[in-house]
Amino acid sequence: MEPIELANLINRHAARLELYARQWCDETADVVQSAFVRLIEQEPSPQRPVAWLFRVVRNEALMQSRSQRRRRHREGVVAETTSPWFETSMDVGLDSIAATEALQELPDDCREVVIAHLWGTLTFEEIGELTGTSSSTAHRRYLEGLTLLRKRLGVSCPNE
Repeated sequence: MEPIELANLINRHAARLELYARQWCDETADVVQSAFVRLIEQEPSPQRPVAWLFRVVRNEALMQSRSQRRRRHREGVVAETTSPWFETSMDVGLDSIAATEALQELPDDCREVVIAHLWGTLTFEEIGELTGTSSSTAHRRYLEGLTLLRKRLGVSCPNE
């Protein structure tokens, strides 16, 4: 397929293909992109490329929808059968479910550092290498995460 012909197809039909795919899945841009990549790979090119694209988008979107449904089901089963990240202790008075929810509500960068440091026992230097930041940034995110956790859980800092 000639590049100009492909560009015309993308310009004229990509938005329509995304709208068409939206009835089945959320990641419509990925589905449409995949269809155009597959079109480029076709030898010989389909005689009716627009109809061919709609068929491929439909099939990809349906596969993605089934995949998303299976993933949500697996994640739900795991969530129901997995114990909380924290153990409830009468000494501390910390609710493990509330602590888990508070941890999940942290900004992604803070949560990653807190988990890597507390559960992974990584140093801030190792976390910095892992996240592509400096050790001081990792430490700052860790402290920020702990501060947010304390606020959400209503726990005061021992030094306060």
